[in-house]
Amino acid sequence: MTDLRTHATEIHEQFSDQLDLSVDDVEERLETLVEEYKVPVSEARRSVVNTYLDEAGMDRDDLGGGGSGNEQVQVADVDAPEEWVDITAKVVELWDPRSDAVAQVGLLGDETGRIKFTKWSKSDLSELEEGAVYHLRNVVTDEYQGRFSVKLNRTTVIEERDEDIEVGDDDVTVEGALVDIQSGSGLIKRCPEEECTRVLQNGRCSEHGEVEGEFDLRIKGVLDDGEDVHEVLFDQDATEELTGITLEAAKEMAMDALDTSVVADEMRADVLGQYYRVTGPTFGRYVLVDELETLTEPADAEAVLIKARSI
Repeated sequence: MTDLRTHATEIHEQFSDQLDLSVDDVEERLETLVEEYKVPVSEARRSVVNTYLDEAGMDRDDLGGGGSGNEQVQVADVDAPEEWVDITAKVVELWDPRSDAVAQVGLLGDETGRIKFTKWSKSDLSELEEGAVYHLRNVVTDEYQGRFSVKLNRTTVIEERDEDIEVGDDDVTVEGALVDIQSGSGLIKRCPEEECTRVLQNGRCSEHGEVEGEFDLRIKGVLDDGEDVHEVLFDQDATEELTGITLEAAKEMAMDALDTSVVADEMRADVLGQYYRVTGPTFGRYVLVDELETLTEPADAEAVLIKARSI
């Protein structure tokens, strides 16, 4: 069975009781997005699922994981959004929710690493306790700014386990000169639609079309230690720490210049060629910056800076 056919079959199982559609219908929608519009398979699946949710008048939490059962995964196996999985993990940390819609939010962990979880208030599930181990059946994976997470919903089954798990650390540390700030850095706009965080291109979201975007800050950079290069991604908090430019200050700069590109230009002038050590999880080819330290220049600084000026 082809990859698209597999996705189509799983989506069909989720909506077969609500909508009159066939696996072929679903596969055709996926093929149009993937083959004609060159949309990644994961985004195509998300788009098709959202379309059927609208047609069926359903909430995302009404969905199940499909009739064939879910795969039992470890934290490190979560590498795509919109997948229904089972996971056994320890509640490493709980945070205070910032929204009344969220009942609990925090970190889950197993031997392979850690991952954020969200439990919705409307799901009416039992409370998770920090330090306890649970087998969670039927949770859905998600992705935001390159970070994967899992969401507990009204179909999730929570089973506490009388065991302990030694939680692993999936962070990496790299250091070097910041030799490049890539396009798509600085002041950007993201799609405001719920559960969509795509960066807008010319005011358009690849899934939702023209929208009034929400401002955000990020830096897609390259660290060079003289031997290897590492691509690193700074989110808003890390970008503000790195550059000293807040989101509000960046918006004022762009408004004064009538041009958002001045923000990235200012950032390049301030930090390019400086030396940093960063720590965080990996996502694809990027290290996602959680911790940042400014370093003094190493002995081979001149060779690295020559490379920086040549990029």
